[in-house]
Amino acid sequence: MTPGQLRALCLSFNAAVEEFPFNPETSVFKVLGKLFALTNLDATPLTVNLKCAPEDAIRLRAEHPDSITPGYHMNKRHWNTVTADGPLPDHLIRELVEDSYDLVVAGLPRADRLRLDRP
Repeated sequence: MTPGQLRALCLSFNAAVEEFPFNPETSVFKVLGKLFALTNLDATPLTVNLKCAPEDAIRLRAEHPDSITPGYHMNKRHWNTVTADGPLPDHLIRELVEDSYDLVVAGLPRADRLRLDRP
């Protein structure tokens, strides 16, 4: 997956925005103020931190040890760092980004979830 494809994917979700609260290089993708993806789109390799259910995080790290690692500078139980421009198929990366978005949305108040059409 290219940096442009990753950015477009992250911004394709309802109410998703890109912000730069840390520095001009670090893209933070949020939904209603809550982080669901964090990346440096100019970095090589291209990696992205994504939220993940704890049991899935462990399984994914075991299945893809060279491409999915505990979240860099994140809560290692709930976040993975995914190498987006490596051997992982694009469809898996898309699923992981969508899962991260869905997990964050699930933690929002019900009224916000309804506004996003994700009850």
